[in-house]
Amino acid sequence: MFRFMLAPMEEHTDSAFRRLCFNHGADLTFTEMAKIDGLARNNKPTVNKTLRLDNTPTQIQILPGKDEMLEKYLKSFKPSEGFMGFNFNFGCPAPEVQRVGRGCAMVKRVTKANRLINIVRKYNYPVSLKIRLGASAFEKKVKVYMNLINGSDPDFFIVHARTGEETYEDKPDYSVFEECVASGKEIIANGDIETPKALHEVKKMGVKGVMIGRGACRNPAIFDLLKGKAIPSFDELKREYSALAEKYNSTPRHKKNVLIRIGQKFAPSYLENKM
Repeated sequence: MFRFMLAPMEEHTDSAFRRLCFNHGADLTFTEMAKIDGLARNNKPTVNKTLRLDNTPTQIQILPGKDEMLEKYLKSFKPSEGFMGFNFNFGCPAPEVQRVGRGCAMVKRVTKANRLINIVRKYNYPVSLKIRLGASAFEKKVKVYMNLINGSDPDFFIVHARTGEETYEDKPDYSVFEECVASGKEIIANGDIETPKALHEVKKMGVKGVMIGRGACRNPAIFDLLKGKAIPSFDELKREYSALAEKYNSTPRHKKNVLIRIGQKFAPSYLENKM
């Protein structure tokens, strides 16, 4: 089954926003990125990022660190309704994250990836990796991302078709998906897939799904839109989100971030995105 996924986004993808997107076609959602050190120490703000308050299908995204911290966290972890596994972030481009060897600096660390995957599998939980094409243009050129894809075996890879050096102003390189798919691994495409045309372009390469981030902020019903279904107005989506935010006690910052972006300029709409 081809799947549509909601990307993890800081101060955005709490339970209310995940539920909103699930209500409008997202097959799988992801929590905000949580650092494993904070989770292992039961740091409340970090743990709060991973809360799942209903049965929305959700993976917990973790920024990994020391293996022993992951072990410590998993020993006390109790899955709740809607939990669909863990996702390791090998794609965060933030300089402060890369400086300490995390985020997309980890794309070249195949042995580390396998250790993390094996630790999660020991507890019988599903596990996925979200990656970029490397930390730099050079790493992309020598295909460190293919070393990781060929050398490790999570349940699926989410491949953001940019390097860590590139910004959202840079066009993602969809041509990489064909080689990723040829590895035989399950590949989910990520990077500006907001229109039927972009969806068709990556789908024909054999990917098993797409992950959408910024497009879902602007239009949380983009998943149903791309599935060819009727979607509500932006005002209706805002009202639905506000009710969910009240129900799940979303923070003022989350509510502000979500409501200010729904219907923002360049938000996909049915007419704009007809092929």
